[in-house]
Amino acid sequence: MGSVHFDHHSLPREMTLILSLLLLLHLPLHSAAAAAAAFNITTIPFNKAFDPLFGHGNIVRSADDKTVSLLLNQYTGSGFKSSDLYNHAFFSAKIKLPSDYTAGIVVAFYTSNGDVFEKTHDELDFEFLGNIRGKRWRFQTNMYGNGSTSRGREERYHLWFDPSKQFHRYSILWTNKTIIFFIDETPIREIVRSDAMGGDYPTKPMSLYATIWDASNWATSGGKYKVNYKYAPFAAEFSDLALHGCAVDPIQEVLAAAGCSHTDDQLEKTNYAIVTPRQRTAMKKFRQKYMYYSYCYDTVRYAVPPPECVIDPLERIHFKETGRLKFEERRHKRRSRASSMKRKYGDEHDD
Repeated sequence: MGSVHFDHHSLPREMTLILSLLLLLHLPLHSAAAAAAAFNITTIPFNKAFDPLFGHGNIVRSADDKTVSLLLNQYTGSGFKSSDLYNHAFFSAKIKLPSDYTAGIVVAFYTSNGDVFEKTHDELDFEFLGNIRGKRWRFQTNMYGNGSTSRGREERYHLWFDPSKQFHRYSILWTNKTIIFFIDETPIREIVRSDAMGGDYPTKPMSLYATIWDASNWATSGGKYKVNYKYAPFAAEFSDLALHGCAVDPIQEVLAAAGCSHTDDQLEKTNYAIVTPRQRTAMKKFRQKYMYYSYCYDTVRYAVPPPECVIDPLERIHFKETGRLKFEERRHKRRSRASSMKRKYGDEHDD
């Protein structure tokens, strides 16, 4: 069948805009992201901005110091952190996760100041929750402010690709006004600061961390599947690290924060701080298709949604009172017989 060609110059401007929008809505997620301008990111070698955190023998640096492998074996995991704290910043890295059977393993890329403010710490998380070969990868994002660990704001998602096959860029933008989580150039979550949030919005300088560790008791299917060390060592690779923000002296972190206003203004004008209409469409598509838990719809945990939640009535009907998707329960019922047969004959595990 021959293709139909439209000469957009012959169409009224309004019709051209409508056609462009319709085309965008039917683009795959990765195509919509590719349509956005690539981030302007300057990377930094490991020795210029980072230090080992734990498991020193399990930290392997490349010859050019641009890539770091964090290993987990039966003795220890490993991790590194930024040398400085930052009062607002863009934190970013290309990451490739361990392959094969990785149940029970958590790879985390996050910001925190817990070692400075033990009882009132702030935190922003990417946490990858281990995987069983052949299943979709799951991960979560989270935010804590001022030690609000009892008011965690978790969202959980599936990835639309295998993160162990190649590197993808994961980024966290944190400004005085907004927090945005990105995968490549696609924003997947945005938190806009409001007065009602009070101290729950992170406000104190934070360091960037990357870790791999054994979380067998909760990471995969609520702890059902543990780390199997016959596949060890497990390696998570971090490359092309980026830190754009106002570095603060670790000893004078609060006093120096007042001098970051100029850097904050510059940060808010960068191309990754401005969500374009196409990126916003891609974010909405991601959340509709891949988010399977949202604290905003968890009425068991929060009788009244936290103030930053924007409740979409059409979206809400897809979630149970626990904040999990309704369709998953039906799917598992349909698969119950097939699942029992798998368990009987030793086939792959369920999600």
